[in-house]
Amino acid sequence: MKEILPEIEAWKKDGERVVVATVVATRRSAPRPIGTSLAISESGKMCGSVSGGCVESDVFENAQEVFRTGEPKLLSYGISDDLAWSVCLPCGGEIDVFVEPVE
Repeated sequence: MKEILPEIEAWKKDGERVVVATVVATRRSAPRPIGTSLAISESGKMCGSVSGGCVESDVFENAQEVFRTGEPKLLSYGISDDLAWSVCLPCGGEIDVFVEPVE
């Protein structure tokens, strides 16, 4: 999270709303460890990573819903899920990602 804080602060200073997605659980061979974060600005800028590129596009889409509703979401990705193949999580692991607005 520390590495994305300067970017979040800059976006907030520019008046943008920000959503942060954080890996909160991993199982088996996960691409990123717990605590890894991805920040998304209201204008679509991104900083950080939750999976090394495997699920970021789906997290981005879910972040848009969080911007609209203000409600946080818990997302789960795993190789056994049909969605996992479509968002390219072929590592065999599973990750849970918590997506929340930054106040």
